[in-house]
Amino acid sequence: MSQEPGVMGGKACIRGMRVTVGMVVGQIGAGHSIDEILADYPYLEREDIMQALRYAAWRAEEREVVLVSA
Repeated sequence: MSQEPGVMGGKACIRGMRVTVGMVVGQIGAGHSIDEILADYPYLEREDIMQALRYAAWRAEEREVVLVSA
């Protein structure tokens, strides 16, 4: 996954393409199968979708801890 401020508003994209992780995860959430997504976006590979799902899972578990200076 890559994040570049000038590409797709800085959202995480797949292999530098203009396909965001959110788009892929949204398609899965809407009930589309991996095979359907691959048919709709033939330039993607199965591993791209799996990486997007792993990245989304990692982001969902990440949390920010605010440190207060003494």
